[in-house]
Amino acid sequence: MRSGAGATVAKTGLRDRLVAWTSHHQRVCLSTLAELLGKPFASLMTWLAIGIALSLPLILYVVLQNVSSISSDWGGKPRVTLYLAQEVTAEVGQALAREIQQRVDIDETEFVSSTSALQEFQRKSGFGDVLSSLDRNPLPHVIEVVPANPDPMDLGKLVAAWEANSLVENVSVDLQWLERLFALLVFAERLVTALAIVLGLGVMLIMGNTIRLAIENRRQEIEVIKLVGGTDAFVRRPFLYLGFWYGLGGAITAFFLLQTSLYFLSTPVEMLAQSYRDDFALQGLGFLGNLLLLFGGSILGIIGSVLAVSRHLIDIEPG
Repeated sequence: MRSGAGATVAKTGLRDRLVAWTSHHQRVCLSTLAELLGKPFASLMTWLAIGIALSLPLILYVVLQNVSSISSDWGGKPRVTLYLAQEVTAEVGQALAREIQQRVDIDETEFVSSTSALQEFQRKSGFGDVLSSLDRNPLPHVIEVVPANPDPMDLGKLVAAWEANSLVENVSVDLQWLERLFALLVFAERLVTALAIVLGLGVMLIMGNTIRLAIENRRQEIEVIKLVGGTDAFVRRPFLYLGFWYGLGGAITAFFLLQTSLYFLSTPVEMLAQSYRDDFALQGLGFLGNLLLLFGGSILGIIGSVLAVSRHLIDIEPG
């Protein structure tokens, strides 16, 4: 503090300015929240509109992830059957199975001898007497292989390599249904991404229009603040917090809409899974996914506010 002739000049330190800046942010943050809670119906309608826009791609994304999980458990990793040549002995077949199992791109292998295959076929077919009368076992040794990566291109390379092996007579795998499944999943993923982008833009448009109306309602107040020397950052701050609360409230609404949808779908899905002797259950976003939802909703709200404020605030000047 410095004294002069009839005047006192005070120098504000960096710490004092930081405290004042933080205090003002806290007041603005809480006052904008109180403002929204003071008009619950209008705020709820905005939160519901944002929540529906956010929840639609989220529901599709969760369904897609569960379908991918089902495909992985129920056949996403197909079993490739290697029929060995008739002259291949059981010892050589077992050695080949162990060699295949050592590959990093193979999850599981199972060697089935021709004797075991014939016994299984006799038991299930009902032609035991006929098969017993045969001079020799017509069935070859078989190796069942479960690849680690069900991608059709990678699987095709494996099949081509095994078909070139002189010990293998034939390779059986149905790639067509797998290719169709992967094509459908890729299409669904891109559809969800496109829908998320479109609805994300819709959220920002909703925020922009809401903030524009709030700016127009406070036009005279903004003119007075600018007239007494208020900066654009000072005027902009309440609207940014307004966008933050709208975005966060919309994300929370989307979370409850998603959980409600999963609740109504979980029972019939579990009943369907039990009919297939499976214990599958619908999975949600998880803890990290829910945090990203809240963060993403808040960011979309702030971005929408920034765009609206940057466009409309410059048009308001004290006359």
